[in-house]
Amino acid sequence: MFKFLFIFCLVFSPILASAQAEDETYNPFADYSEFEESGEEEADLHFFRNGRFLTLGFMLGQTQGTSNLSKVYSPGMGYGLFLSYFFDLRLAMQFSYFNSSNDLSVKSLDGTASANAQAKFSTLNLDFKYFLNTQNVTKGLADLNPYILAGLNQTSKTGSSQNSLEIAKQNTSGFNLGAGIEFPILRKEMFIGFQVVYNLVQFPDENTEISLGSSPTGIKPSGDLLNLQVTLGSNF
Repeated sequence: MFKFLFIFCLVFSPILASAQAEDETYNPFADYSEFEESGEEEADLHFFRNGRFLTLGFMLGQTQGTSNLSKVYSPGMGYGLFLSYFFDLRLAMQFSYFNSSNDLSVKSLDGTASANAQAKFSTLNLDFKYFLNTQNVTKGLADLNPYILAGLNQTSKTGSSQNSLEIAKQNTSGFNLGAGIEFPILRKEMFIGFQVVYNLVQFPDENTEISLGSSPTGIKPSGDLLNLQVTLGSNF
């Protein structure tokens, strides 16, 4: 009897061990949660070591109109502030404010009347920025941080009046689309960058012709705003 049990164990123990190994190998739940937690932990550590939580910065640039707005308003210099909050290494939410002063020059169709004034555009923005992955490019370019952004804006227009030209205060809401790039400086504690932001806006007077008293100008101030900005930020 003992001899039979010995022979049975000797013959079938390798088969049982192999089956057990196969079950563990193909078990879909074996070490899966541990592997996922390890990957998430590694991503969190990478963010804490190399990421940034907040960025506070200053913007300096130029605002110009598109379409008929470019015929009425000349490009004007502006400045602003921004604050970015980073969800992870790639995605950030940004609040920004930008203010510019643009000269306004209008002439009547018959050339008998003209007027000059100054308008101010103030834009409050809420954008989401997505930074593109540059890890696979040349080492010298890997530190660059190109990004795209999209969001919403609240824009107001005010201005001074001269002669028969009146600029009433107007408010409108719109959308933002843009792109930019950042260059890290001071051991990545600060950065300098450049961005282009297109503000899709529609003011209430967009379909109303500008007139100088009784003299028509033939110009309806339709169009959007284009911002070219240099940014300087500090990372926290």
